[in-house]
Amino acid sequence: MKTQENDTQQAAAPSKGWRGWQENLILIAIALILALFIRTFIAEPRYIPSESMYPTLYEGDRLVVEKVTYHFEQPKTGDIVVFQPPLELQKRGYDKDQAFIKRIIGVPGEIISVSNGRVYLNGEPLQEDYIAEPPSQPFPPVRVPENQFFVMGDNRNNSNDSRYWGYLPKENIIGRAIFRFWPFDRLGGV
Repeated sequence: MKTQENDTQQAAAPSKGWRGWQENLILIAIALILALFIRTFIAEPRYIPSESMYPTLYEGDRLVVEKVTYHFEQPKTGDIVVFQPPLELQKRGYDKDQAFIKRIIGVPGEIISVSNGRVYLNGEPLQEDYIAEPPSQPFPPVRVPENQFFVMGDNRNNSNDSRYWGYLPKENIIGRAIFRFWPFDRLGGV
């Protein structure tokens, strides 16, 4: 009798172990699918590769880019956006999958200009306590076209932005930078 019991227990053990493995594999697959879904449609981490947004963002900072808001509302002046390079930048050798990050200065219909070290929005100087230094080059007044945005880096004199390559099409915007998670000593909202 004891040998039958032992044989039954031994036969059940491998199947119980295999069920545990199956459950773990299913959990891992679900976690991977959720991670891909979140990264594709909701939020993703990004690395800052240059000093164009200094002093707001430093080279090497890591951010969370949120992708949902702009499906329900338009980007606003002051938003920091991550985007794929427009065609003009791709013609200059930038990879279409390379991400850029800049601040929206003008939305469709607004007039942007730079003179005397100030950025003007609809003829009024912007209050920009976030820039590294005043812009040194003048820029003539331009009206931002429909479904386009005028973007600039906070490091005004060291930024490849709309002053040099034109407007940012809305469809190129990946999302809005919302949170810095690295380095820890500057952890927080952007």
